Amino acid sequence: MNDGQPGGTRGEPAGTTPDEGRARSGDPFDDALALVNGPGQPRVRPGAEAATVRAPYAARGAAAGEGGDDPHTPGDPYTPGDPFALGDPFASDGPGAPGNRSGPTGPPGAEDPPPPPAPDPRPTPAAVPWHLARDIARRAVTEPPTPLTSALGAALGRTLAAPLTALTDLPSFDTSAMDGWAVAGPGPWRLDHPTGTREGGSPSGILAGHAPTDVLLDGHAIAIATGARIPSGATAVLRSEHGEVRAPGGGGRRLYAPRPVPPGQDIRPRGQECRRGDQLLPAGAQVTPAVLGLAAAAGYDELTARPRPRAEVFVLGDELLDHGLPREGRIRDALGPMLVPWLHALGVETPAARHLADDADTLYAALADSTADVVITTGGTASGPVDHVHPTLRGLGAEVLVDGVAVRPGHPMLLARLAPGRHLVGLPGNPLAAVSGLCTLAEPLLCALAGRRPAPPYRVPLAAPVHGHPHDTRLVPVAYRDDERYGLMAAPLHFHGPAMLRGIAAADALAVVPPGGAKRGNELELLELPWPAGWAPDAPTDCNASGEL
Repeated sequence: MNDGQPGGTRGEPAGTTPDEGRARSGDPFDDALALVNGPGQPRVRPGAEAATVRAPYAARGAAAGEGGDDPHTPGDPYTPGDPFALGDPFASDGPGAPGNRSGPTGPPGAEDPPPPPAPDPRPTPAAVPWHLARDIARRAVTEPPTPLTSALGAALGRTLAAPLTALTDLPSFDTSAMDGWAVAGPGPWRLDHPTGTREGGSPSGILAGHAPTDVLLDGHAIAIATGARIPSGATAVLRSEHGEVRAPGGGGRRLYAPRPVPPGQDIRPRGQECRRGDQLLPAGAQVTPAVLGLAAAAGYDELTARPRPRAEVFVLGDELLDHGLPREGRIRDALGPMLVPWLHALGVETPAARHLADDADTLYAALADSTADVVITTGGTASGPVDHVHPTLRGLGAEVLVDGVAVRPGHPMLLARLAPGRHLVGLPGNPLAAVSGLCTLAEPLLCALAGRRPAPPYRVPLAAPVHGHPHDTRLVPVAYRDDERYGLMAAPLHFHGPAMLRGIAAADALAVVPPGGAKRGNELELLELPWPAGWAPDAPTDCNASGEL
């Protein structure tokens, strides 16, 4: 079973247009969701036709240099000989596309599958523009789950539910920034205290954790350790490597400095970092190890944060194997082993993926019994004989928010509301198409559930040209490269067909390629992959591996 669909809107012949006479609700969100009701398709928010929905976003993209008449964006059609798009048909999500729901991807030893036929030049009317689809997913969560208060360590990876404000000044008293001597007034200074060292090498005098009780008189000095409280009367700290102790005639010892010591030198004054009541971080910030340290320093024993979203992954398909080599027309499941740790890297609580047979009753029961915040299915989002996702959603009375996105690979993805606070993201069955759906719909939905603020767009120039689809956005795996002229650049990778994972496995990010494509040096928005170098599954992060072209 494949997850593509014939050209045109689901439920409509290819090339048909939406009804012209549907009224708008007046609410921008409703109108954005008001796509055409195809026969048998679950749509709850009828209204504006797809062309109306697409128009302002297309205009916005053109203004930002994303296609149209932008001189920096090539408008030439896809060329099968493109060296950075070997066998990467932007329309290859359709029927017959190879991948997790089909057989071999090419002849033995082939680097990439052979180029498929050119795409139908007509856009799919019901497909939601890519940026709009992400906006809808982010806004689908009207209220994140109730915050929980827990010990500091238990809040790691979660999202602050309220601003983090300082409970004390930082530092809470004047502190020595260096090992040396606290001095009062100009030198030389009398040393009325021993200047030797204790066993273990720590200096005598004022140590960290010990509050001095005596006032330091003008013209006197006392040894002090880094982090120790500055005694009353001290005007500066002289570093140990800058001072010289002499014993002149007449008894006593003196501390000399090669140059005058300005007042305040090497003293961290009280409140230098913050004052009590200052906002340190806003609500929506992720609790990282550094945030835990800051919170502890600011006086916190507990933090109030949003709970981690809970997700379940259902991998659909009778043809999938969970071990061994492909055989007898069956293939290995590539999505179960990939999606669960990917969700863990996003800070989502997810049990092991469940494999479900291509059976409508089985899928219905699994969705009806699930209590997860988000259910993620793979495959079955098109209209084939064993594609049961749409009929099951109708049977559950679900509200479909997105049914098809103008993106390649992965356009048959969908987003539905199962119940208040519970959603389903339907991913295509082809592996890279599923990654596209995960980044397009699941990631912004899960970030909203976690109460996390969306990251600002990150743009990097391309190291090589990328051809584009005439109408749809493309997501292309890229790896970072250093260039003498441009500095950091994004190099498009081979093996980025919908059924392939070789490119994304070597990638640092996905480049968002606008319709019409982009030239070398054009800056494109990047979706960084949610793991840094050295990432481990027991250390979830927000949102790299390197590879060769």
